[in-house]
Amino acid sequence: MPHRDEEITLLRRELEMLMGERQTLLQVVGATAALIATLDSKRLPVGAVESADLVATTINALSEETLQDALDAVRAEIEEDGAGK
Repeated sequence: MPHRDEEITLLRRELEMLMGERQTLLQVVGATAALIATLDSKRLPVGAVESADLVATTINALSEETLQDALDAVRAEIEEDGAGK
């Protein structure tokens, strides 16, 4: 049984690490989505427009639930920054 307990502990740590990484990735995606949404493509260099389009296409490929989780992960920060301007 001690070996099984060690395996469970290791799996629990791995799952916690993955959930932490997921949260960080959600924050990155949410912040990126907010940034892309505010860009004026007419004012960007061609290379930046192409990159923004690639990012937007990738974000749009996410499930609606995942995208909502990403936006929720950064919503408080965006609203807080927006209120101070």
